[in-house]
Amino acid sequence: MMPTASTSAAPRRIILVGNPNVGKSVIFSLLTGQYVTVSNYPGTTVEVTRGRAKGLSGAAEIIDTPGILSLAASSEDEQVTRDVILDSDNPVILQVADAKNLRRSLLITMALIEMGVPIHLNLNMVDEAADRGVHVDRRKLSALLGMGVTETVATQRQGVERLKHGIMQARPSTMQLDYGEPLERGISELMELLSMNSSPSRLGAILLLSGDSGAQPLLEDMDVASRAQAIVDRCGDELKGEPIDEIDRRRQAAVDDITRQVVTTSGDGGDGFRSRLGRMMLHPLWGAPVLAAILYVTYQFVGVFGAGVCVNFLETTVFSGYINPFLAKICGFIPWPFLRDLLVGQYGVFTMALTYAVAIVLPVVGTFFIIFGILEDSGYLPRLAFMVDRIFRLMGLNGKAVLPMILGLGCDTMATLTSRILETKKERVLVTLLLALGVPCSAQLGVILGMLAGLSFMATAIWAGTVIGILFLVGFIYSLLFAGKRSDFILEVPPLRWPQLSNIAIKTFARIEWYLKEAVPLFILGTLVLFFLDYFKALTALETALAPLISHFVGLPKEVTGPFLIGFLRRDYGAAGLFVLARDGVLDPIQIVVSLVIITLFVPCVANFFIIIKERGLKTALAMSAFIFPFAFAVGAALNYILRGLGVSL
Repeated sequence: MMPTASTSAAPRRIILVGNPNVGKSVIFSLLTGQYVTVSNYPGTTVEVTRGRAKGLSGAAEIIDTPGILSLAASSEDEQVTRDVILDSDNPVILQVADAKNLRRSLLITMALIEMGVPIHLNLNMVDEAADRGVHVDRRKLSALLGMGVTETVATQRQGVERLKHGIMQARPSTMQLDYGEPLERGISELMELLSMNSSPSRLGAILLLSGDSGAQPLLEDMDVASRAQAIVDRCGDELKGEPIDEIDRRRQAAVDDITRQVVTTSGDGGDGFRSRLGRMMLHPLWGAPVLAAILYVTYQFVGVFGAGVCVNFLETTVFSGYINPFLAKICGFIPWPFLRDLLVGQYGVFTMALTYAVAIVLPVVGTFFIIFGILEDSGYLPRLAFMVDRIFRLMGLNGKAVLPMILGLGCDTMATLTSRILETKKERVLVTLLLALGVPCSAQLGVILGMLAGLSFMATAIWAGTVIGILFLVGFIYSLLFAGKRSDFILEVPPLRWPQLSNIAIKTFARIEWYLKEAVPLFILGTLVLFFLDYFKALTALETALAPLISHFVGLPKEVTGPFLIGFLRRDYGAAGLFVLARDGVLDPIQIVVSLVIITLFVPCVANFFIIIKERGLKTALAMSAFIFPFAFAVGAALNYILRGLGVSL
């Protein structure tokens, strides 16, 4: 080890860095008073979140970066974190570490100290470490690393004040890892080259030696870039291998040495009830009943209570009984019929957009957010990902895709955003396609199951089997036709935890805030589109044009044209329109099942469509819609012919 000079820096900008599942986002919330998603599922924090610090002099800005496994970026999350660190001017690094898994965190620490900027190490979850019989000698660790180290239990707000004090006292580490010849000579030469464009960075030089493409922008001049590559090649020749391998070996040796000196274990390693229950959830056989119980509770809370009781109260009692009549009365004084219809007409901003968004969808997604928050905080989601990994591989994905797919049962719009956690573009596009194609949101699912409840179990099995089979078929074909590497499934399973009520409440309100800010404006935009289509008689023309397709090709009455069109605004409202037709006896049992398969596989709602444009681009969004629309009707037509040809009675 070689000492470096210690310098001070005012904590103007604090960057939070750490592995997934270390409580980094909870620390961010405690230091800023703001909320960022707190998740036991790796990769949840996919966007950089900024906040103004509280309780730290200088009104420091705090940046929460995605959870990473390494600074040698191999995923989108790691690229974002690396870029934030390299682009920041003299930041303070706050690394959050899992006290019971110190070795994994120290591998990142070895890279962070190379920046030569103030750094502080936070050992979080020391309570869980103690439960497992793991003890870290904090003072000795601080001395070996040459930096401040504090301990916290973030979920219980323990040690937060000491952490704030430690951040204010942060200084560059006095430790510098010696990589030996020829790497040290190569690092010095690369730092000289980097100084031609900006302040030299030891970390930047090491990233160049590691072959990290993200470090290439540090070399603006082509001549400088070629000279840098010559240095990297020379180091590789002298080592008779890749420089990154020697860098990793030196770091791992240093980390192992430090860990042996500061970590002691005792007891049974925390092999209590929660540990045994956690292992049972991963078991191929015993995990299935647990999953079934969770799905049942989720359906009762979201589908029955949220989509039933809460929606009925808000839509019937609050909006239909009070709000909409009051608004209609107020708008009655407006002398222009066009403006009145725009606000409170059939496709009015108040009577349709806000009623749909607040009275129908909000209760469903709100109850789902509560359940989902409990699953996050408890640590169940990574276990579910392991259970479904083999199944998802049939669709060209891995177990990580379970997060957006499950979230899609709450809201496909937000689920499309969370597809960012997947590491390859191919996987992100495929999950987006499958969400748009066949994952019904909770509101739509509630309506569908309500319709199927009046038929036989066979009807439900046919609907579910068709939709699930189509998802697997499309995923399998997509994975064969489109080139792209499938990412490795690497996932750490955290211990089971009792969910914190305060965390669930903060998380739910934050997600509802997101919904109101991001999704509601899209509802209004979609309503305006429908209003003008209706105003210029284009909506009637579309119904007339589609009626032959629906009646002759699919075998459904022309009355379903309206629900299918309105399904583009919200697929659950398309399903609601079908519900009314079924209730009025317009549809026979086979037509009910066929129409529900089509509305499930139908084009994404307008809110999700705009999010797909935002995330994947207009070309991809249009291509998906162009595939889904005819495909859904083709599947419906084939199902109708098969059921009637076999004489199936539902």
